[in-house]
Amino acid sequence: MALVFPKIILIGRPASGKSEIIDYLKKSSVVVRQERFRMGDIIVFDDFPMLWTWFEEDDILEKKFNLPRLHSTKDGYFKDKSMWDLLIEKINLEYEKSVKDLGEEYKDITRIFEFARGTQHGGYKEAFDRLSDNLLKGACVLYVNVSYEESIRKNKKRFNPDKPHSILEHGLEEEKMEKLYKEDDWDELTKNSPTHLNIRGIEIPYVVFQNEQSVTEDSKLLGPILEETLNELWKLYYKVGGLPL
Repeated sequence: MALVFPKIILIGRPASGKSEIIDYLKKSSVVVRQERFRMGDIIVFDDFPMLWTWFEEDDILEKKFNLPRLHSTKDGYFKDKSMWDLLIEKINLEYEKSVKDLGEEYKDITRIFEFARGTQHGGYKEAFDRLSDNLLKGACVLYVNVSYEESIRKNKKRFNPDKPHSILEHGLEEEKMEKLYKEDDWDELTKNSPTHLNIRGIEIPYVVFQNEQSVTEDSKLLGPILEETLNELWKLYYKVGGLPL
């Protein structure tokens, strides 16, 4: 049995390159994923499809049934900040269901949990505080780092108005990007350690994938840099979990 990351929490600003990394890994062969990236068969838990479903449901309720919107306002914001917490709880739930469905947690499977959080709605601190102990144990974090300006550029570039539901082609209006995601608490969250987060006594190794030059848009550049970054993360994971290098 190959040794792979069981759980990766993949975070960063919208359009930072998270989905491009997942797409690249999924398109790699099983052998390449395991040998170069320490990744097994990938299962993705992404809160964007959950969020998008709520907006679709609200539109149906309002336009088809003339009923009040449940989750969001007409201008596309959540009615209540607790909806961001609900998304994390849904990720917790989907994870637990996945473990029950697939049996033992540690086999040739890598579960990836993808989301973005701005300080306006609690930041990464509140998200990690709500992630379950079961999910956090044995997890690592890959933070994709871009400036707000680069996030805006890529958000505009990827947006396809014909596919607003698409993982790789959705986008946000610049007003929403500024309000929801301009401020990011990653530096504050990691100020006490350059290698690990400590959430309720659970040590979680992390590395930062620097993507200001958007290497995720070029597969020839992405592969080697992603391999180097994940190998660094594996060494940290080895120290925590006692796994062989």
